[in-house]
Amino acid sequence: MKDRLNALTELIIGAALAIHRELGPGLLESVYEACLAELLRLGLKVERQKLLPVQFRDQVLDCGYRLDLLVEGEVVVEVKCVEKTLPVHLAQRLTYLRFTGCTVGLVINFSVKWLTRDGIRRVVNGFPD
Repeated sequence: MKDRLNALTELIIGAALAIHRELGPGLLESVYEACLAELLRLGLKVERQKLLPVQFRDQVLDCGYRLDLLVEGEVVVEVKCVEKTLPVHLAQRLTYLRFTGCTVGLVINFSVKWLTRDGIRRVVNGFPD
């Protein structure tokens, strides 16, 4: 399982790097999200803007939360275009992992000069990796 998740995140990061190299920073999140979804669809099941209901007590609430991308039903990917990734982005990702039951999440911030150094944050089982 761990090897499969590592392989999936490597593919996702590789696709993000290719997009960032070609397009650079400065576009809207929706552009990077669409490009990433299309690249990944070449060999993976990708769900874009997947509804994420909130379970509260005995009710399921549709509060409008959506995952940017869910890859192979196992990796939650959040696409950002912000000056800096903040703790709130990490908290949001942890909540999404908990609600989906997934163990791996990525936040990819395309608005940085060096994506590999400053733009990719990963969480495994709720702990920064």
